[in-house]
Amino acid sequence: MALIRLAALAAAGAIGYRFFEKMRAKEHAAFAPGQAGGDNFAQVRDSGPSSMADKPNRKWSEVDEESDQSFPASDPPANY
Repeated sequence: MALIRLAALAAAGAIGYRFFEKMRAKEHAAFAPGQAGGDNFAQVRDSGPSSMADKPNRKWSEVDEESDQSFPASDPPANY
């Protein structure tokens, strides 16, 4: 009886894993939820920490904000 319960638990875990992997594949790596859309490979996210998938560990400075706003340009912000 314990073997049947273990097999049922393993099957439920495998089904759950497949479901969450399928849902994760629809998300975009660098974008906050709702930021990216479509299949365009050249998408650029909005600037600012609120548009990031992973929130920063520290408060952003003015230089951080301006550097993020200038992406993908190669020039640093003027007040750097």
